[in-house]
Amino acid sequence: MATKKNSSRGRHAKPSSRTNNPDKNQSSKPKNKKKSPFSKSKPNPYRKDIRKDTPKQRLVEPTEIRLNKYISNSGICSRREADTYIKSGSATVNGKVITEMGYKVKLDDEVRFDGSLISPEAKKYVLLNKPKNFITTMDDERGRKTVMDLVGGATKERIYPVGRLDRNTTGLLLFTNDGEMAKKLTHPKHNVRKLYHASLDKKLGIKDLQKISENFVLEGKMVFVDAISYIENQSKTEVGIEIHSGRNRIVRKIFEHFGYTVIKLDRVIFSGLTKKNLSRGHWRHLTQQEVNNLKML
Repeated sequence: MATKKNSSRGRHAKPSSRTNNPDKNQSSKPKNKKKSPFSKSKPNPYRKDIRKDTPKQRLVEPTEIRLNKYISNSGICSRREADTYIKSGSATVNGKVITEMGYKVKLDDEVRFDGSLISPEAKKYVLLNKPKNFITTMDDERGRKTVMDLVGGATKERIYPVGRLDRNTTGLLLFTNDGEMAKKLTHPKHNVRKLYHASLDKKLGIKDLQKISENFVLEGKMVFVDAISYIENQSKTEVGIEIHSGRNRIVRKIFEHFGYTVIKLDRVIFSGLTKKNLSRGHWRHLTQQEVNNLKML
């Protein structure tokens, strides 16, 4: 009977000894242990909100910009220097002189500095080899295909065609957001070289070729043809003509004036730029050297 009593007291003593052992209690369950507020078991709700909201704030793009920053971004001078120029009346917005400090402009406003159009965007220059049946316009109310459909993915900046090619004319067409460059390339006084390959409905007579090469009046205005010749090793219906005039459909009108109809018209050179390695309907960015050459005009 004594053995049973001792055995019984032993079984009850084991849990009692674990409970009353201070060393074991301190090592397994510290009384004053502090949890980090950023631990995985209890994440900080404020930190979670910050992570959630930050991307949304970054997606918001400003619709207005301070005039001094606009001028600075265009590369003319620093913001501090821009303030001085603004005070002196060097900047205009949509034709109005602005001298107010902190004045804000919209990104689509026309801003000029000392009379020259400026832009806060990086200058982009895209060359397209235009196919037929695309009209040269930013958009068309009748839903026809435009050249912008072809260069839509060329750059995030909003670019515009320099000059125009009619719907049935193919060849080189330049796009840019550089307003001063576009103005220079479309003004006759800069003698921008434009070479076309014209396919006529009949052979061009030598006398008519000579007449076209000389100055003549068309629609009450003098026409200046820089050069004209037959395309080498081809029929005399194939003619190359070089002009610097920017008048609408001028090449077609020149031949019509002498009794010929242009069946095909392709612009093969524009201000020194060529179609080399540029397939029909494709575009490419100008090289820095090409941009430099255009700026030297």
